[in-house]
Amino acid sequence: MAQKLKIMALGGLDEIGKNLYVYEYGRDIVVVDCGMGFPDEDMYGIDVVIPDITYLTQNRDRIRGIVLTHGHEDHIGATPYVMSRLDCPIYATRLTAALVRLKLEEHGLADKVELVTRSAGDRFRLGDNFECEFIHVNHSIADSVAVALKTPIGTVIHTGDFKIDLTPIEGGVFDFHRFAQLGSEGVLALLSDSTNVERPGYSDSERHVGESMERLFRGCDKRIIVTTFASNVHRIQQIINCAAHYRRKVAVTGRSMENVLKLAMEEGYLSVPKDVLVDVNRIGSLPPERVVIITTGSQGENMSALYRMAFSEHRQVKIGAGDRVIISASAIPGNERTVTKVIDELFSKGAEVIYDRSIDIHVSGHACQEEQKTMLALTKPKFFIPVHGEHRMLCRHGDLALEMGVAPANVVIPGIGEVIELTAKHIRKNGTVPSGRVLVDGTNDEGVENVVLRDRQHLAQDGMLVVVMTMSSQDGAMIAEPEIITRGFVYVKDNAQLIEEMRRVVYESVESCERQRITDWAEIKGRVKSQLSGYLYKVTRRSPMILPVIVEV
Repeated sequence: MAQKLKIMALGGLDEIGKNLYVYEYGRDIVVVDCGMGFPDEDMYGIDVVIPDITYLTQNRDRIRGIVLTHGHEDHIGATPYVMSRLDCPIYATRLTAALVRLKLEEHGLADKVELVTRSAGDRFRLGDNFECEFIHVNHSIADSVAVALKTPIGTVIHTGDFKIDLTPIEGGVFDFHRFAQLGSEGVLALLSDSTNVERPGYSDSERHVGESMERLFRGCDKRIIVTTFASNVHRIQQIINCAAHYRRKVAVTGRSMENVLKLAMEEGYLSVPKDVLVDVNRIGSLPPERVVIITTGSQGENMSALYRMAFSEHRQVKIGAGDRVIISASAIPGNERTVTKVIDELFSKGAEVIYDRSIDIHVSGHACQEEQKTMLALTKPKFFIPVHGEHRMLCRHGDLALEMGVAPANVVIPGIGEVIELTAKHIRKNGTVPSGRVLVDGTNDEGVENVVLRDRQHLAQDGMLVVVMTMSSQDGAMIAEPEIITRGFVYVKDNAQLIEEMRRVVYESVESCERQRITDWAEIKGRVKSQLSGYLYKVTRRSPMILPVIVEV
């Protein structure tokens, strides 16, 4: 009896980010991508969100490899956290492998992880049941590939992030021929990028950005500051080309931008004319009209270089009326408010800010509807599973597959942790595996518990109240006035009457315990907390975190 191919997403569905997909056949497991997500505004103190990999750790001896489609954070960002728990090789193209190596070095894992470089067109076995092939696609980062997995019951194509760019900056056009070949041979299932499914037509070529940059540089007598994604080396190359053409020096600021620039130059993905790059500390000695600064911060991140420039916290760069700031990126869903905050602050400094999408200073790296239709037409899959998108995007992509002739019973909209089983003839959902998100706080890659996050949210919304009670160890009587300390709740000096009322409630709670002969400190603290919480909500409609403390003398 033929075994079933199982496909599970541990991230990348109903969201933009933390892409991680699991393919399982017999005793073999192959993982495609290993991404992180960015924290929401209410995730106080959280730095990174990664997938819950409980299922992988439970089956670590069956994992034959992790295959990476490209080097964006939402596809490789969780790698060091995951590899601290797993022992398997990682397969990636050259630029992707170099970016992953940087991450592993930062976490002290570079010598412990086998990192195997493969190129588009390469085929390699993963266990007894999978043959993997990399297929060249266009995207907003070099060396992007789709993955074809040949299994005993058929071939599955996982597109990764892709677009069809007929005039790419580097790397050649999308490999129509190979996708069509696989389609002719027979594709069991297609898992395809859904990000831009709501946009009709085609995505614009990256070359259009270079043309827009040239217009913005021409005749400009201001200092030019450009922010874009650090990983978009094609965009950076075009900015450097414009700067060199107009005899401007280029300075780079922002840790990730500096790292990627250095790596891309070493690996041959960036060509920088001699004497164009200068240290950011030198720009003060140069005329503004001879300077271009390339920086991080296109998403309004509050530690990024552009954010620090906007809020006058950057050591070397002060923004003013003599600056033209070009935001060559679109806001990732969820980041709109932070981006707007930075743009407003730049305007308040007198800078000229160019961020309008109509100016073609950014193009998407994701396929629009006609490109997604092209992928479906080339591969002609029996089964279709939309991935990489919010729920409405997945549903719309499913509708697109129906328009392209995929049978309704053969289109499955997946959910995080759901197991999709495929045979040569049938597809169905069958059960779930452990899934969810792990919240990473600083160096704590064990994850922050939900109760801790709830406490942080509670503190941020309503503040904290500490009640210090000095009590006799002999009879439990209160022998000093309770001290009330507040943080983020009320200002003590302006709320003397409320503070006195809180002391009264504390006294009454302790006296109530004395009358009932309650001597257990924990029970007394619980009574004080309960009574004080009820009183404060009644008079203020707020519920601060209350921490009773008993000092025993």
